[in-house]
Amino acid sequence: MAALDSLSLFTGLGLSEQKARETLKNTVLSAQLREAATQAQQTLGSSIDKATGTLLYGLASRLRDPRRLSFLVSYITSRKIHTETQLSAALEYVRSHPLDPINTEDFEQECGVGVVVTPEQIEEAVEAAINRHRAKLLVERYHFSMGLLMGEARAALKWADGKMIKHEVDMQVLHLLGPKTETDLEKKPKVAKARPEETDQRTAKDVVENGEVVVQTLSLMEQLRGEALKFHKPGENYKTPGYVTTPHTMDLLKQHLDITGGQVRTRFPPEPNGILHIGHAKAINFNFGYAKANNGICFLRFDDTNPEKEEAKFFTAIYDMVAWLGYTPYKVTYASDYFDQLYAWAVELIRRDQAYVCHQRGEELKGHNPLPSPWRDRPIEESLLLFEAMRKGKFAEGEATLRMKLVMEDGKMDPVAYRVKYTPHHRTGDTWCIYPTYDYTHCLCDSIEHITHSLCTKEFQARRSSYFWLCNALDVYCPVQWEYGRLNLHYAVVSKRKILQLVAAGAVRDWDDPRLFTLTALRRRGFPPEAINNFCARVGVTVAQTTMEPHLLEACVRDVLNDTAPRAMAVLEPLQVVITNFPATKALDIQVPNFPADETKGFHQVPFGSTVFIERMDFKEEPEPGYKRLAWGQPVGLRHTGYVIELQHVVKGPSGCVESLKVTCRRADAGEKPKAFIHWVSQPLTCEIRLYERLFQHKNPEDPAEVPGGFLSDLNPASLQVVEAALVDCSVALAKPFDKFQFERLGYFSVDPDSNQGQLVFNRTVTLKEDPGKV
Repeated sequence: MAALDSLSLFTGLGLSEQKARETLKNTVLSAQLREAATQAQQTLGSSIDKATGTLLYGLASRLRDPRRLSFLVSYITSRKIHTETQLSAALEYVRSHPLDPINTEDFEQECGVGVVVTPEQIEEAVEAAINRHRAKLLVERYHFSMGLLMGEARAALKWADGKMIKHEVDMQVLHLLGPKTETDLEKKPKVAKARPEETDQRTAKDVVENGEVVVQTLSLMEQLRGEALKFHKPGENYKTPGYVTTPHTMDLLKQHLDITGGQVRTRFPPEPNGILHIGHAKAINFNFGYAKANNGICFLRFDDTNPEKEEAKFFTAIYDMVAWLGYTPYKVTYASDYFDQLYAWAVELIRRDQAYVCHQRGEELKGHNPLPSPWRDRPIEESLLLFEAMRKGKFAEGEATLRMKLVMEDGKMDPVAYRVKYTPHHRTGDTWCIYPTYDYTHCLCDSIEHITHSLCTKEFQARRSSYFWLCNALDVYCPVQWEYGRLNLHYAVVSKRKILQLVAAGAVRDWDDPRLFTLTALRRRGFPPEAINNFCARVGVTVAQTTMEPHLLEACVRDVLNDTAPRAMAVLEPLQVVITNFPATKALDIQVPNFPADETKGFHQVPFGSTVFIERMDFKEEPEPGYKRLAWGQPVGLRHTGYVIELQHVVKGPSGCVESLKVTCRRADAGEKPKAFIHWVSQPLTCEIRLYERLFQHKNPEDPAEVPGGFLSDLNPASLQVVEAALVDCSVALAKPFDKFQFERLGYFSVDPDSNQGQLVFNRTVTLKEDPGKV
């Protein structure tokens, strides 16, 4: 039908010309509406009233199963369905009953067909609603929310016409309150909205306690229990938009429920060919969190179908990172566990004429419009023999593939199911020389493990059709694939290939270099797993891709470490200070609180002797205005000691550089309080401290528009500063790798695995406060 004819048809339903033109831009919607209108005209003639047209448009825009279109149009044109409420009930019914035949009696009962709601019933329901709120209505008058009255009346009379209820509410309210006064016409003052930086609307809710608003941060678990996700219930896969059903679907779902008992099942399926990064942390939290929130289980399944890229260290590292984040898999499985079954299903697929052996080369299949395979229609028996020959190693790599007969959302035709690879597998050895692809393996492994919710990032949306198609082509249980937006960070690269380039270029040491955003790197830098989980909760679960600023992650790190990292003192640029009137013949033992804000968490002891070391920047011979630390005529306090020191003499070397200071001390309570208290160490340990900054200079180092020379040209030359002879107090002497401390006034630090008995090495995790220049 020509566009002009369709435009006329749609405006004839009551659509405005603008709405009709917008509808024409949506090919799926316009085709379905055209079909609905044409069928309606066969019953009602060319003239269709606006109320019926509105229902037909609602039907066409919301119906997911085109097979039900004629059935529902007949109910609309016969006036058996004549309200929006009835239409919504009808759409829900056909969504919940995907298989033929429809039980007409049950359908009509669920949709209120034949139910007559009289004006008297509407009058009584509205009157009852008004009486329940009469006192408040008389006080607030027309500022009262009339929608509340309508909602209660509609709840009492499900099938009543909404317009009639509204008219009755308006009439009875007018009778009770009289016409609107000038006060009634005044706009209700708006409540000021909080600025975005004051509340995270995705993850916080306001709770009034004792008259004050308290912001409660929602964990990812709480979000997943609530309204954040409205996934199908186990066994109700067919209620998911776009889910494809077959005559076997309901029987397979019944068998599925018999096996699982209605349990929610998810899986985290990484490829063991690299290290997990911050984006994977969201996937781990989502999959394990959703299962846990619904008393379900989550598998850790390694997608080990590319033997040439897989290494044992990656399996171990991935499992360790899942455990580090606090999750325990129900079971650890491997795609290779199912190689025999996958092969048997591939043979069955050929027998059903849904797959064939193809000899097109890889380069022939690349691009947007590759040539169709000349072997697509080869005889079934021929493909069976050739596939067996592939399994027996009679083809070289690239000479033959097994392809499935389907077209994917992105137009890709006949994706590959199996290819030849003469690479020993880390688990199966040389048993196989053909290996299944992701498109073939993923959905079938989900089916074998009876996964209820196959959660994956948005880039896999184009593979959803092949997911449903393959399960249905084999008549096996078909899970539901749900997509969500992946998490990215600015100033970072996370792809395996690019991290390998960074390592090869000497820009970073390895996958766990603390400047990277792999999970092993974040752990080495000192990021607590709780902070990463909290960050994922703040990001929330969205369909859109999310790119966050690193300082938001660092803020989560500070929140956790502030409560968990005991305090210590360290000096990066030591300046020796000799106290000439030290009040004891030997060092004093000073009790320092592990957490100054909460002394119930204990103390540690450090020596305080006649020689201490302070930060060189905490002394100036000629201070600028506003400088509050040690200077001539300006004493300073030493934290935790109860003493104040005052400069007496500056010792300089031949070059004029300050080498040491001589000072006197007094009790802090014996005179005027100093302007500042500084940290210090005495009888310290020598250690190495590594200070990290951002690895890249631009937000998007992979964006050619922002970094024309490529990400390797964007490296920050000051991303690592090594302080080889820093000093730290002896309270940390027994610290182990990954132990975390707050070095007072400096930041949070974590013990690096490079530490040994001779010397501790610390990584700066984050500074105490965010650098405003980074935000």
